[in-house]
Amino acid sequence: MRPGLAVVTCLALAAASPAASGELNVIAATPMTGVVKDLAVEFEKAGQHKVTLKFVSGPIVRKEIDAGHTYDLAISITPVIDGLIKEGKLAAQSRTDLAYAVVGVGVRTGQTKPDISTVESFKRALLNAKSVAHSATGASGDHFRSILQKLGIADEMQPRLRPMPADAIAQAVPSGQVEMIVVTASVILVPGAELVGPIPQELQFYNTFAAAIGSGAKNAEAARAFLDLLSSAAALPVLKAHGMEAGLPK
Repeated sequence: MRPGLAVVTCLALAAASPAASGELNVIAATPMTGVVKDLAVEFEKAGQHKVTLKFVSGPIVRKEIDAGHTYDLAISITPVIDGLIKEGKLAAQSRTDLAYAVVGVGVRTGQTKPDISTVESFKRALLNAKSVAHSATGASGDHFRSILQKLGIADEMQPRLRPMPADAIAQAVPSGQVEMIVVTASVILVPGAELVGPIPQELQFYNTFAAAIGSGAKNAEAARAFLDLLSSAAALPVLKAHGMEAGLPK
């Protein structure tokens, strides 16, 4: 069990009465994948709930719920969660800020890491790359495209760009599909890839993530317990291990 997760047992068992046991359905934005998966494993071990997870890009979380799909708990970029609360599809009183992450650059393990320490060196690194993956629909992808415009290299980079869906982008570098990836840093931290570092501060974007319980949740009690775990001190080392920080940017 990871350091700090001793309290998971208490949190999970508190919600694991026979009446509340069953399946907990969670939809989450891709950058939260590692954190949610790790904590879901411990939650399942400690209680009577099977946690079913679906990972999609942040904006697709909203599309899924708008389309009528019901989830006990939704985790996404903050604007998506707030929008769904305004629509009455998530419970406002359950809204919880969870974490944030920077946009970073990743390369294949063992590959020479480019210099991205300044805006100019980052620009050179992009222009020197044969192919660069980015999120096709997520907030980090939108921000990256705006960076290319700001740097004046959008047209030059176009043939090298590889926009990818949420379920494929993490493996873009390890699989050898692309030479470089620019995305929320937590997505990069998978076997076969290395985080070069965050993009320069002048260009940085903080992707913030929040969660809320579904208004039509079938297992709201378990959703509350899992949300409490995600926002607890026990989650801090898990967040850090996956390149994220708790709460909101300081």
